[in-house]
Amino acid sequence: MNGLAQIVTDFLHNLLSFDQAHPLLFTQFYFWAFFALVFAGFSLLHSKTLLRNGYLFAASLFFYYKTSGVFLLLLLFVIVYNFFAAKVLHRLRKPFWRNFVLVLSIVVDLGILAYFKYAYFLVDFANNLLGLSMVVHDIFGADAIILPVGISFFTFQAVSYVVDVKRGTIGPVEKFLDFGFYLSFFPQLVAGPIVRASEFIRQLHRPYNLSRRWFGIAVFWIMNGLVKKIVLSDYLAVNLADRVFENPLMFSGFENLAALFCYSLQVYADFSGYTDIATGVALLMGFYLPQNFNSPYKAVNTQQFWRRWHMSLSRWLRDYLYIPLGGNRNASAGTYIIIALVAVTGSFLSGSWLVALAVGLIAAGIGLWAWMRPDKRKLITTNINSMNTMLLGGLWHGASWNFMIWGGLNGLGQVIYKVWTGHTMLWKTVVISLVTLICYLLSRFAPAPVWNMFFVWTLVLCAGTLVKALVRKVRGCAEETWFSRAWDVLQTFVFITFTRLFFRSGSNLDPALANEQAWNTAKNMVNQIGSSWDLHIVPTMAWEHRNVLILFVLGMIIHWLPERFKRRYRIVFSRLPLGLMALAVFAIIFLIYQFITADLQSFIYFQF
Repeated sequence: MNGLAQIVTDFLHNLLSFDQAHPLLFTQFYFWAFFALVFAGFSLLHSKTLLRNGYLFAASLFFYYKTSGVFLLLLLFVIVYNFFAAKVLHRLRKPFWRNFVLVLSIVVDLGILAYFKYAYFLVDFANNLLGLSMVVHDIFGADAIILPVGISFFTFQAVSYVVDVKRGTIGPVEKFLDFGFYLSFFPQLVAGPIVRASEFIRQLHRPYNLSRRWFGIAVFWIMNGLVKKIVLSDYLAVNLADRVFENPLMFSGFENLAALFCYSLQVYADFSGYTDIATGVALLMGFYLPQNFNSPYKAVNTQQFWRRWHMSLSRWLRDYLYIPLGGNRNASAGTYIIIALVAVTGSFLSGSWLVALAVGLIAAGIGLWAWMRPDKRKLITTNINSMNTMLLGGLWHGASWNFMIWGGLNGLGQVIYKVWTGHTMLWKTVVISLVTLICYLLSRFAPAPVWNMFFVWTLVLCAGTLVKALVRKVRGCAEETWFSRAWDVLQTFVFITFTRLFFRSGSNLDPALANEQAWNTAKNMVNQIGSSWDLHIVPTMAWEHRNVLILFVLGMIIHWLPERFKRRYRIVFSRLPLGLMALAVFAIIFLIYQFITADLQSFIYFQF
């Protein structure tokens, strides 16, 4: 009897306690047992709105506790603070006090985020600048600061809520339970999408209604997300990408390049897989989450890519950063403040004040150009605001030089695209030919792997541009052809994949060591990819990694399938008889089980 009591006690302890080594993940059986219990309770309460919302709020808090432990207190503070801040803000009438409460709320929310994400960077910066010897301490008593899971997502939701109340686009939420439920809803709590109050609050008091078709769609999204995460993302990570990024010098240039492309698919399958599961789970409970991905690797340029990738964050940056900075209208004081901030931050992260000098000279040159060319001023300020937004978007991921480079490259890609589209095909052909020639001369007279890599890349771009120009000449028109679109999609994917080199190098690292270690990883990979390849052993290495490469190709083919075809098989699945649907789910789970690794991989965006 004592043994049975001990077993029950141990079970309840494991059930109710937080295990830092095994946080609650969508890919764990424990999560699905948890959701089954939650859904069973939900099925009894779904018609009683107040009880239903309170019940799901409590379930969401328990979920976050199992994911992040004591950081549940932080989430509760953000909920309580922003609920009452919006109430106060709505009642005030004088602009000064309304602005004061708004600024204070933003400072509190972003201050919390800054402490956990940028404390090491800010303290190091202050110590170096002022000659101090401050040390970072964790307020929860840990040896080092641990980033709470999902902190960026729920703080960004809180900021958008208070700003929208200030703008008058929504009124403050009346009931604390409703607001708490909105900010903590467990399917999207730890990795998005970032949900606006205007999109979600109105769903809280809507009668529960889940049709047979929408039930099928919900199951489809859950299965789709699990396949993306475990079959694609985890397999590519464990069998190639993680190995190469941990020590690039142990692998050949071919393997480094293959790992980089595999990571590009891995991070998409991982993040969109989480969103798919979150969408399906929320849908089963009658709640609709906004679309967060729209086949981003079908984008024909970098600007379109960011309209398809992590769409909720892109919209957030547009509405709460890009437009307030001046958007496509003009530059604001914030524009120049951010330029200065970027210059100082870049200098510190790179360890050289030459970066600040370079940023200052570039900014001064652009400013002079805008002053001398009033007709181009709007275009120039638009590009500056776009670049600032992408740089801050990079730093949002972490205070690492590599994240800053990643954000800057994506911003530069958007600026170049805007400039590029405004010129003739002849101009484009001449420019890309000159760039290719410059890269060739650099690779010849200033030998370095990076110039070799850029020369090959620009040579391919030049060849594609010449073919596009020839096709247009033969056809006698500037209409887009299938080749032109396919080429634009391919070169956009290659560019985005190259920027992933800096993104991945800055991830999964101790913040205190991230900057130097990330830069060395990126540098070593560039050196391996750009060095001479022994083409005789490439087929052998490709055969050794055949399973990974085949899975990568299949993943990309599925990704590039026409949207109407994907919509059709979603509908077909949703209309299957329940018996056949159950068999299909069983078959998918069996397939997933074949790919499960010894240790389940956390979702990549949990750390952001």
